[in-house]
Amino acid sequence: MKKVLVLGAGLVSKPMVDYLLNKDLKVLVASRTLSKAEKLVGDHPNGEARQWVVEDKEELKNMVKDADIVVSLLPYAYHVGVANICLEYKKPLVTTSYVSDEMKELNQRARDAGVILLNEIGLDPGIDHMSAMETIHRVKREGGKVVSFRSLCGALPAPEASDNPFRYKFSWSPKGVALAARNSARYLKEGRVIE
Repeated sequence: MKKVLVLGAGLVSKPMVDYLLNKDLKVLVASRTLSKAEKLVGDHPNGEARQWVVEDKEELKNMVKDADIVVSLLPYAYHVGVANICLEYKKPLVTTSYVSDEMKELNQRARDAGVILLNEIGLDPGIDHMSAMETIHRVKREGGKVVSFRSLCGALPAPEASDNPFRYKFSWSPKGVALAARNSARYLKEGRVIE
């Protein structure tokens, strides 16, 4: 049976772990908070929870070595360290985070090793990119021309759950949300690149 190592038991981990446990896979959830990992796997026979802190590189190496694939749902700042260990053991890695410059620098090493480092596989980034391209390709395929395209994505809660002054629910790292809000944008408007 294939083994999936899921690093992190935070806000975005539950749907992933639920999905994996319903497949014919062994799933190890490693988190600094054991109770969170235990809650995610419950009493599922293919699930295992383990307490682990990111500073423990030796334990990470042991877990990666024993896995067929690694899913890092840790804060983005830890992905490159995890990726380096995945490359060492030739294990594919999946993250939901944007590709950082440091992660880009691992690209050739990953290619040379035949290892996939797959990033931006979440809602934003991820599904938003795919749905945007699907729409653009469909319009072009049907003979249309895209003259303007705007895409908005976020964590706007249902009205009955909008119970704080910001009317916002964090579905991922609050620090990540704050940093993403400060990111620059580059887009095409009326034939000109706007930065």
